[in-house]
Amino acid sequence: MAQTALAQHLIGGEFLGGADKDRENPARPGEIAVQYPSGTADDADAAISAAADAQPAWAALPAPARGAVLLRAAEILRGRQSDIAGDLVREEGKTIAEATGEVGRAIGVFQFFGAAGWSATGSTFDSALADTTVRTSREPLGVVGLITPWNFPIAIPAWKTAPALISGNSVVIKPAELTPMSVTHLARALQEAGLPAGVFNVVHGPGRVVGQALAEDRRVAGLSFTGSTAVGLGLQTTLNARRARAQLEMGGKNAVLVLDDADPQRAAAVVAAGAFSLTGQACTATSRVYVTPGIREAFLRELAEAAARFTPGDGLDPATSMGVVVSRSQLEQDAAAVEAAVSAGATLRHGTGIPDGLGFGPVVATDVAHGSPLASEEIFGPIVAVIDVDDYESGLAAVNDTPYGLTAGICTTSLAHATDFAARVQAGVVKVNRPTSGLDLHVPFGGIKESSSNTFREQGHTATQFYSWEKTVYVGIDR
Repeated sequence: MAQTALAQHLIGGEFLGGADKDRENPARPGEIAVQYPSGTADDADAAISAAADAQPAWAALPAPARGAVLLRAAEILRGRQSDIAGDLVREEGKTIAEATGEVGRAIGVFQFFGAAGWSATGSTFDSALADTTVRTSREPLGVVGLITPWNFPIAIPAWKTAPALISGNSVVIKPAELTPMSVTHLARALQEAGLPAGVFNVVHGPGRVVGQALAEDRRVAGLSFTGSTAVGLGLQTTLNARRARAQLEMGGKNAVLVLDDADPQRAAAVVAAGAFSLTGQACTATSRVYVTPGIREAFLRELAEAAARFTPGDGLDPATSMGVVVSRSQLEQDAAAVEAAVSAGATLRHGTGIPDGLGFGPVVATDVAHGSPLASEEIFGPIVAVIDVDDYESGLAAVNDTPYGLTAGICTTSLAHATDFAARVQAGVVKVNRPTSGLDLHVPFGGIKESSSNTFREQGHTATQFYSWEKTVYVGIDR
């Protein structure tokens, strides 16, 4: 049995707080993976104060010096990648391969933004006025709050933290209660890399306490949130009331349209990877598939075969092809969704929807009505509803008929359909013959409609736009 890990608050450069909460390994009931403190509004206040005190000096450092800290942190993480991945599996439940890849993603993000410290952040223009130049610069917001989810417990904190820091901000982050250890590893790497005390702070605890404190405190100039739509919209109301910046990445009900001209085996592999990898616990996961008549049966046979290759188990076993569900409440939500769909007339072409411990195998459901809960509500599990459509146009309309707009995909060999779909589908990320999940770190990511605040994108060079504001300076030269 692995030794129980300890996560603590990081406030003003000091790790603080006695552990009063336990997080079990979801694959091994009774095994405590990590212990952590439950923070209070006072803890959040102390962290914000430390961040406010530290931010001016951090912003005053040249951007290359800030970038050097991020690059050193990346190397520290790389040296500990295996150990961090093991802790990630023990607290979240995904496979060791997925966890190792996620830590690698965090390393890559820190390298990307570390290198950005040597990139120009402004422009120079000729003025319409004689003997005058105009230049622009990006200025940090100040103190920023980050609220991150449990499903990518080190990657999402990294891709919010790195652009915030390289822009000259200080950070207070509230990680998910289910996964407190991964952010602790991030904090240790930054501290050991030479990040000044108070520039990066961690406060564990419930969102209704710590998260709300971040949203309400006027010293927090902006807050970046990833989580449910309901919680995100509530935070946005609070932030808007005091004119603070809000960046929200929220729910999704992502669809793939499979056309008759697609290769059924390849289309099934694309859908299975998007639906069942990461146990379906990704905001970008495929959960709806619309299929035209000519390919339906061949596609369903291939999809059932592909689903059978995903068997849930202990993620620390390298042979495990699918992790367990993160928590009992999420498992109950998955099972209830399948049970309700079957009661309403759905047919299970693969899977039972019956849990085995916290294991929940892939489910492929047909005979699902387009507007039914299984087809319209985010479930966050390895469940996909396959729905018949007559042709491309009706399929595109069905894909767009949702309040969400995060990712969408199409499987086709038609360049015309692929091009038209990319132009007309209502989603922030479009995939052609690729799984809806899986993102490059150097390009923008974000949704539309109720999937996002649709203001500032995450990842890539544009990520720094949320964490900074643009200043325009006119310089006159007297001759």
